[in-house]
Amino acid sequence: MDQFIINGGRKLEGEIEVLGVKNGVLPMIAASIMGSKGTTIIHNVPALRDVTAMSKVVEALGAKVNYDPKTRTIVLDCQSINNYQAPYDLVKKMRASFLVTGTLLARFNKAGVSFPGGCVIGSRLVNMHLEAFQKLGASITRDNGNIVVSTKGLKGTTYYFDFPTHTGTENVMMAACLAEGTTHLIGAACEPEIVDLANMLNKMGARISGAGSSYITIEGVKTLIGVEYTAMPSRIETGFFMAAAAITGGEVVVKNAILSNLSIVVNKLQSIGVEITDLGDNRILVKRRGGMRAASFTTWPFPGFPTDLQASMMALLTVAEGTSVVKETVFENRFMHVNEMNRMGANIKCQLNEAIVTGVQHLTGTSVMSSDLQAGAALVIAALAAEGESTVDRIYHVDRGYERLEERLSKIGASIKRFNPVKN
Repeated sequence: MDQFIINGGRKLEGEIEVLGVKNGVLPMIAASIMGSKGTTIIHNVPALRDVTAMSKVVEALGAKVNYDPKTRTIVLDCQSINNYQAPYDLVKKMRASFLVTGTLLARFNKAGVSFPGGCVIGSRLVNMHLEAFQKLGASITRDNGNIVVSTKGLKGTTYYFDFPTHTGTENVMMAACLAEGTTHLIGAACEPEIVDLANMLNKMGARISGAGSSYITIEGVKTLIGVEYTAMPSRIETGFFMAAAAITGGEVVVKNAILSNLSIVVNKLQSIGVEITDLGDNRILVKRRGGMRAASFTTWPFPGFPTDLQASMMALLTVAEGTSVVKETVFENRFMHVNEMNRMGANIKCQLNEAIVTGVQHLTGTSVMSSDLQAGAALVIAALAAEGESTVDRIYHVDRGYERLEERLSKIGASIKRFNPVKN
């Protein structure tokens, strides 16, 4: 099992480029299923474990998939799909694979999918997905952990989300594209990735308006076609690189960064003492001259502070002067990195869904373990600043969302290498 070996205390300096957004690319791959004519080509697709897993799901349905890691382009020919049952051994690995439910239902009037897997950060129930499918005219049956969704024809409807669910909004929005009549989604999630997906679907022939707001309207059409599309850069990876530059006291130019998608994060970083300068052309300069100050925040769906950057921001606060309070409202198990950071000398105490972070002078390198994708990323950030050597285990979690992270960080001055104790 691969590990990262990190020698901390080195300032990051230079330029680094943000790649495509995982949480946008995966639903785009699912959306390609609805392209009953032509081929879908998606550019700016990072080489990630989750991209590979999602590609295998679509291939298992009968599609032809080709990914070029050099150009970061994926080509999907879904014209020959002849199977509506997504295999359990693939779906169990990743929650986003449940997105094929909406697209299979839309195109074939039937979808069979097991309950999804992924990071152990909370229950993340799919009940709203299924309720919305029923409102669209589908019936739901359950058998030994599998879900079969079927219909004689989807009909436009109005659905109210109890809570803004990112994946749920995408799943239902895609299903509604081929429904008869008009669908209104109220209380929808507003993330930039949803806007990006809607833009791609509209290029395929869908009629979606309001994406990026809590009220999305979808006018159903009869068919969608394959298109060529370039995925937007990842706001989460942008935030990760900003945090890494800040904790090391470095000076890094982050390229392909869209600051408007991270306004609340930029504001919070500036409040703790990080300088962020917009250089234009989606390039930003991140640096820190002095110490960092404590700050408190609460995670919330977009445009609130993203839960996917909560752990990375907490890594910064462990060495900020004063006491910070971090409240997690999106996932109930997203403080699993806390014990590992405390092993590095941090002073963090948890009370229900709040973490109280009292800054320390420095972190100390030690062996830590990733529990999920963003926890692993945050431990890398902490290790970059820690005194001495750190070992970050179970980095396959990190590989799900960050392409060749050790190579990219090494180019801007980090001492980080991948190590497999079994092979060596």
